[in-house]
Amino acid sequence: MDGGPTLERIVQGNGLALCAAGSWTARFASDLEALVGDAERLTGSRPNIFIDVSQVSKLDTFGAWLIERLRRSLTQGSVEAKIAGLSANYSSLVDEVRRVKAAPEPEAASATVTGLLDQIGRSVFGLGETLTGLIGMLGAVLAAAARVIRHPSGFRLTSTVHHLEQVCWRAVPIVVLITFLIGCIISQQGIFHFRKFGADVFVVDMLGVLVLREIGVLLVAIMVAGRSGSAYTAELGSMKMREEIDALRTMGFDPIEVLILPRMLALVIALPILAFLGAVAALYGGGLVAWLYGGVDPEAFLLRLRDAISIDHFTVGMIKAPVMAAVIGIVACVEGLAVEGSAESLGQHTTSSVVKGIFLVIVMDGVFAIFFASIGM
Repeated sequence: MDGGPTLERIVQGNGLALCAAGSWTARFASDLEALVGDAERLTGSRPNIFIDVSQVSKLDTFGAWLIERLRRSLTQGSVEAKIAGLSANYSSLVDEVRRVKAAPEPEAASATVTGLLDQIGRSVFGLGETLTGLIGMLGAVLAAAARVIRHPSGFRLTSTVHHLEQVCWRAVPIVVLITFLIGCIISQQGIFHFRKFGADVFVVDMLGVLVLREIGVLLVAIMVAGRSGSAYTAELGSMKMREEIDALRTMGFDPIEVLILPRMLALVIALPILAFLGAVAALYGGGLVAWLYGGVDPEAFLLRLRDAISIDHFTVGMIKAPVMAAVIGIVACVEGLAVEGSAESLGQHTTSSVVKGIFLVIVMDGVFAIFFASIGM
């Protein structure tokens, strides 16, 4: 059995010797913490302090770190505590531990104007880095697309069809269900409030314009950002962690052309299709509620809908869809390629991908609304 650790204090004139003995290993962690904690309170008590470890029978990394921590605690100004009696077996371990720098104490949050300006500056700089990364990815994707157009044999049709199935076909049930329910809710709320003015039928105008121009494509884009954008980030991030992307470069393949271009193309094709199906489902749900709840006959609903909307409303939504798809895909791919070698990093970048994707989709929708209003559409 190993003897328990001890730390004896011996006073010699102006000097103090701390004699360590026994087993200084992680097995006796609680005892060692108590011994070292008591000894650290001796800071400044003597000008010369020696830590004698000649009687230490066993020493591991835990014990070596505690001895080094004690030495650092007892070192003051020009007076440095010294370790004596170190055997050749343990000298390399203590030297290795000594190279470890003490963790800096976290700085207190600054409440001054300077600290606030510093935080604002860092946030703006981070925003600039994000925009730079998105523009760089857009350029890389366009360059890869140009190479594929010049050399069609490099286009990966199988990969594109696979991603199209994942992004579009498998997303149809949830997209149709959610947009159907949103259409029902908009119709019910519209009838409830318009009924106060005897204008129940005007809910058809509101439903048609909102669904085709705004709510339909925006809601579908948000669902795609949460469903497909996060999947893209997780897939690329996992490949980055397993160094598969570096392996592609080593083999002479362009990761943008092999991995990202098929995903982007599938997303740009899928979102207009999903937006169209979502708009149809929302209009159907709204018409069903208008008939059952508001008493608007289906024939009257269709006639009013034909008079309320035009091809321009449908065109606006279809123009928005591929642009929003490109934004979602670029954000997802940038975040996926930024993943480092840990699961925590993968989770953070996947979350960031969804948040940034939804934020930019809403911003783009506002930009489109201003643009189409300015040109009279």
